[in-house]
Amino acid sequence: MNYSQTLTYLYEKLPMFSRLGAAAYKPDLVNTLALCERLGNPQDGLKTIHIAGTNGKGSVSHMLAAILQQAGYKTGLYTSPHLKDFRERIRINGIPCSEQFVIDFTQKINPAIDAIQPSFFEITVAMAFDYFRQEQVDIAIIETGLGGRLDSTNVIHPMVSVITSIGMDHMNLLGDTLEAIAGEKAGIIKKEVPVVIGKMDASLYPLFEKVVTQVSASHSNSLFHLAVREWEVVSMQLGNELNIQVRETITGNLIAYSLDLPGMYQQNNLLCVLSTIRILQQKEWNIQPEQIKKALQQVVRNTGLHGRWETLQESPRVIADVAHNEDGIRQLVQQLNYIQFQKLYIIIGMVKDKDVNRAVSQLPKTAAYIFSQASIPRAMPADQLQQIAQGYHLSGEVIPNVNDALEFALSKATKDDLILVCGSVFLVGELDAIKTSHQ
Repeated sequence: MNYSQTLTYLYEKLPMFSRLGAAAYKPDLVNTLALCERLGNPQDGLKTIHIAGTNGKGSVSHMLAAILQQAGYKTGLYTSPHLKDFRERIRINGIPCSEQFVIDFTQKINPAIDAIQPSFFEITVAMAFDYFRQEQVDIAIIETGLGGRLDSTNVIHPMVSVITSIGMDHMNLLGDTLEAIAGEKAGIIKKEVPVVIGKMDASLYPLFEKVVTQVSASHSNSLFHLAVREWEVVSMQLGNELNIQVRETITGNLIAYSLDLPGMYQQNNLLCVLSTIRILQQKEWNIQPEQIKKALQQVVRNTGLHGRWETLQESPRVIADVAHNEDGIRQLVQQLNYIQFQKLYIIIGMVKDKDVNRAVSQLPKTAAYIFSQASIPRAMPADQLQQIAQGYHLSGEVIPNVNDALEFALSKATKDDLILVCGSVFLVGELDAIKTSHQ
């Protein structure tokens, strides 16, 4: 099989969450452990950082990878889903794994596929571990796919665990309260492994601290790290970059950073990153302050991250963001309040197993809407999304193809207007205007 045929085989043979939703979710680690056993347990020889969270885990993963790469370490990065090409999920120093590796791995694991009948995600996790071992990375950043406790990635014993945020998402699988969702994410906490907790509802902090104490059977002071207690945002300026000044609470030192990820929501992600890097420094990883600053200025270039408040063109300005749940949409709307424009066009498409009502309820009523949908079975039909939106006094056109929707918005917009594309990773991924670094 060539690369295209291999991907077709993987997509069609294996249950794929991005296409099927909950039907593709395997709620245990049995298959992943069996696959890894067949491969000689590549995960056991890796130094890793494990990252979970409702929002922010992709940005935190890429920022950490950029910093470690800048510091001279051969850095693996496993994330999901991809925007354009499957190989984006498995990178080393920003470069996706080769097509030939995907072909060879699939042929190698094929007998196990028939015997174990894993999901698409379980195969990709095993593939990443095998690649990182083969290429002898110094460290691998591993992003969870869904939840934490039963996520396929949760077979590693990391140097640091990070939980970026907790919000209402995937409630059909993780629970319908913040506490239940937090409990699932807390499943990545391991014995004697430091844990960084990002900004979230403060009532959840004791839950995580309790889990750290229980798992390690010792006092949690040295293992439990609240990013918002260790760092404080002093000032922030929005533009093509996010210029941010933070204070380190232990020393009182002020440090300025410029991020090429200009979403204001990145301030909370940055604090998670800084706490994680400090833990690595204490473990004698050689990461210098200037390397951190330089890496944060070129996360997109170093790692290939796209779709985070990404400007696709100016005049009129077109921005794409993969925000797809209540908290994510709320953060986008907050950022809109800091930007000058005449008229706002929002192109939105969502998947039908999200709490679409919660997300749509956050959207501004003053925008002109274009309802769209990604080309996957999970996508909510654009006309159905339009009907839900009308219940919140949001109105607009139905144009299912996102590129046609963008062309329509551009035909209506003046140079001082703003066009925002959001609601789904898969919708943003179908934009022709987004070019990944290896295309």
